[in-house]
Amino acid sequence: MTRLVLTALVAVTLAGCGRGDDGAAAPAAPARPTPTAAEKAALLAALPAPYNQADLENGRRVFARCRSCHTVTEGGPNMTGPNLYGVFGRPAGSHPQFNYSAAVKGAGFVWDAERLDHWLENPRTFLRGTKMSFAGLPDATDRRDVIAWLKVETGYTPPAGLPVAAPSN
Repeated sequence: MTRLVLTALVAVTLAGCGRGDDGAAAPAAPARPTPTAAEKAALLAALPAPYNQADLENGRRVFARCRSCHTVTEGGPNMTGPNLYGVFGRPAGSHPQFNYSAAVKGAGFVWDAERLDHWLENPRTFLRGTKMSFAGLPDATDRRDVIAWLKVETGYTPPAGLPVAAPSN
């Protein structure tokens, strides 16, 4: 009997999730449209050097090493590692519902390209005590390309007034 009452209570509570004060379903946030190739090229060109010279296809291939632990889609799930959508500008150790190591929780910095470059080179020496077991990306070009790819694919918005470089051919 107690189990039945608890089950009913949980069902009623969950039924109210995502509803406004008037009981109506809260509107879902509209999904961002996938950027076109031209929009991706424009965003790449707007990145500061050296990222504006990156090879996005190589960045996508390099990120394949990370896909077993990380997702990059807006609202995507955390896996062994946190979802990386919106990582740039986010304080380290702050992605909701991810259980970070004490080292990452207490890192005291905001993710930017420079910090991510050092992290990707060797996560264990960049931040001692991290749970991340990835050995790193020793090649600087691969790190540049994957960072640029992440910026283009994860909702990064360049600061207003940032000079835009012409895309290289």
